[in-house]
Amino acid sequence: MTAATDGTTATAGTTGRNPFGWRFVSPLLLGSTLNPINSSMIATGLVGIGLDFHKGPGTTASLISVLYLCSAVMQPTMGKLATIFGARRIFVTGVLILLAAGVIGAAAPAFGFLLVSRALIGIGTSAAYPTAMALVRKRADELRTGVPSRVLGNFSIASQVTIVIGLPLGGLLAGAWGWRAIFLVNVPLALVTLVFTLIGVAPDRPAAKDGRGSLFTTVDVPGIVLFAGSITTLLLFLADLTSPTWWLPVVSVALGAALVVHERRTSSPLIDVRMLGRNQRLLRTYLRQALVSLGTYTALYGTSQWMEESAHYSASQVGLILLPLSGVSVVVARLVSARGWVRWPLILTGVSMVLTGAVMLFITHTSPVLVLLGMSMLFGFANGFSGYANQATLYVQSPAAEIAVASGLYRTFAYFGAIFSSSLIAIAFGNAATDAGFHAVSFVMVGIGVLVLLMTVLDRHIPARADR
Repeated sequence: MTAATDGTTATAGTTGRNPFGWRFVSPLLLGSTLNPINSSMIATGLVGIGLDFHKGPGTTASLISVLYLCSAVMQPTMGKLATIFGARRIFVTGVLILLAAGVIGAAAPAFGFLLVSRALIGIGTSAAYPTAMALVRKRADELRTGVPSRVLGNFSIASQVTIVIGLPLGGLLAGAWGWRAIFLVNVPLALVTLVFTLIGVAPDRPAAKDGRGSLFTTVDVPGIVLFAGSITTLLLFLADLTSPTWWLPVVSVALGAALVVHERRTSSPLIDVRMLGRNQRLLRTYLRQALVSLGTYTALYGTSQWMEESAHYSASQVGLILLPLSGVSVVVARLVSARGWVRWPLILTGVSMVLTGAVMLFITHTSPVLVLLGMSMLFGFANGFSGYANQATLYVQSPAAEIAVASGLYRTFAYFGAIFSSSLIAIAFGNAATDAGFHAVSFVMVGIGVLVLLMTVLDRHIPARADR
């Protein structure tokens, strides 16, 4: 690729206008933040939901897992639908599903309605990221602007910020108006996103009719079912390794094998396994993203739990201590994306994770708050370096026609890390978040950092810059 990495220098056909102005980008950014913010925001409302519906912690926790499971399955599925019916259509459809989900959750007369609402939130918000990436790629290719690094950096920053602010935002809403506000807030967010999309994003061309078979075959419903079964059983296994259900990975492998056989034979596969077999550098990017996600969520939630239980900080104090993480992430991601750097940020991601784990090893519940702030800042470097670099690597390694599904799979692998982290934290802490458990988490962080570092240094297909 030989074009400007910031994606703002358009060809003559754009008559000097910025092809990635706020009217086009803002609804895509807002839509892409709705999944991560809903993932974390619900945590502050679980106690109130349990009291109102007389449910225990194990039952209310299903509101978290159902969104993760639906999102992991639906991200590439929505990408597939976007490829067939048009990215803007599927983006708008997802926003409308989110709107309905917010109403159902806010008015829920029974706990079952909340499960339905959370499932619909997972489905609706899963449409945003793969379709947004497809819309950005389509515009960049049509206008020959090269890799839109600044836009990709904005997606990375938005995701990083919403992961951190989800918990305090949920606490603010639940504290002021009750847990129903956590669901109701999706209504104005969906309406704003919908209006901005209709104004700023051009309609899709009429969907082309595919003469290769029926809609059932074109959408690849059997592939979606096999993919859903394989992913769901694997995630359920990873979510509870303290008392593992060993038949789940067996079923997952069997369904995965059936999926590969089916996708190789069908004319319109959900996942082009032949392309992935040839494009092993993309597979490595997925694995690297899963590792980074595992480290991110293990450190974020493990540290938060330890600070509350062992160091005896309040939830609001924990939020303040973690603010440098978000601030440093934003600054680093902006610096890296402005220059289109890819390889060195990924190397520094591994280095930062190793250093973060090493610092954690020497921290105890009596450590001064300045040390904890320093740890938060150090982890912010890891978060900031990885977000844009992995996303840019995905962008340049994915075929244009497959970018929507490829982006969905990218998010699915991130969910592997997020769900697996809960099991690692449970194993490390056991019944209480002690210093010893916190130090066990630090060893995990060091190990993940070393793996990310090795995967990057040994992979010669990772470009130095996004425009190479």
